[in-house]
Amino acid sequence: MRRAAPGRRGAAETELIMSYHQRHAVLFVVMILSFVPSRAGGHCDALDGPVVLAAKAALQAGVVTPVLKWVRSADEEQIREAFVKALKVRALGDDAREVADLYFSETLVRVHRAGEGVAFTGLKPAGGINPGIAAADDALDRGSADKLADGISGAIAAGLRERFAKVIAAKTRADESAERGRAYVAAYTEYVHYVEAIHELGTNPAGEQHHIHDSE
Repeated sequence: MRRAAPGRRGAAETELIMSYHQRHAVLFVVMILSFVPSRAGGHCDALDGPVVLAAKAALQAGVVTPVLKWVRSADEEQIREAFVKALKVRALGDDAREVADLYFSETLVRVHRAGEGVAFTGLKPAGGINPGIAAADDALDRGSADKLADGISGAIAAGLRERFAKVIAAKTRADESAERGRAYVAAYTEYVHYVEAIHELGTNPAGEQHHIHDSE
């Protein structure tokens, strides 16, 4: 029986690779995204997230303008009206102030999420923010991305080396049986998609990953 030329995939291997590609492409992309700063939408509904903190600061200052950046221009009037209502209720006492703050925070987050095309399911407890997002915010507070960049690059490099080693190890025995061949294809596919996702995230212009808000 004629063997396939070295360095070229046979039809069966190609079919398996395509199958793994279709089943796990999304999984691999999500996995890669866990190593990079996520979009703000991932924590904007948390009680200690930036949207709720901005809402509370605006109410305390009595100025709505700083929170308008979190919504589309078409939704500004709704937020302005909610802000005025909240200020009136806050003046009624401590208990009323707590209710008003919650009302305005929920309204701001709900409208913000709607602008992203995401349903609002309620405010989330504080302390549950993804570590990657927390690191991204911490870098902004520090005014430097050096620590964040070092941590991300180290995690990505470790993941790359781990997947590369698995492919090399599986490749040496890939032709011994169908089972070992499939193990090689699985390792190869995970490795390739890991690299592909990193490359796409690293080469896409920053503007292509910003928040979904209309420009003024």
